[in-house]
Amino acid sequence: MSARDEILNRLRAKSRQVEPPQPWRSRREFDDLAGQYEKALKAVKGEVRHATGLDDALDQLDHLLHQLEVEKVIVDDHPLLEKVDFTGRWPEVHWFIVGRTAGDTRQFAAAADLGLSVADVALAETGSVVMSSGPGHSRLTSLLPPVHAVLLPHSALTPDIFTWTAVREGDWPSSLTLVSGPSKTADIEQTMAVGVHGPKRFIAILFDS
Repeated sequence: MSARDEILNRLRAKSRQVEPPQPWRSRREFDDLAGQYEKALKAVKGEVRHATGLDDALDQLDHLLHQLEVEKVIVDDHPLLEKVDFTGRWPEVHWFIVGRTAGDTRQFAAAADLGLSVADVALAETGSVVMSSGPGHSRLTSLLPPVHAVLLPHSALTPDIFTWTAVREGDWPSSLTLVSGPSKTADIEQTMAVGVHGPKRFIAILFDS
């Protein structure tokens, strides 16, 4: 018997069945989820704009587009945006809707002034938003443009990732993207730099739903 087999046999002899621990459920509670989310997002250099509903949120987006003099926008497709006539409402802007617009997504995203997404869920504890992969969604929307804006309904707010995963239903997508403010990095001296490897600004438009 080789030394390897001898070691493995010893390990097998000492193995035992162990009941795996139950999933940990967060006990974090916030009296004001929206307020906590805004506080956490601002702490990681993100921005929050408030709206009374989807129409008002689109008005906030309109103000943002004009404020930044945006010419190109890449948009992740979402049921919330199905009835939005982007080209009719903003004819001066060149729109690329992932999954609907023909062309090279990467090439357009690299030249876009702004990426627009709708958050699946927002984590109040960390100020993060979670976005699923799948048809009509591209991580490039949140990674390549210098500004990333997210439409965030109040109904998407949850205390933290553990609370969300404990109650989430349905199949999981192949990947999830968690975004916590603009891109940030630090050197060995812990000097923080924003926007080096991704968007310099992250703006959440939080609206009643």
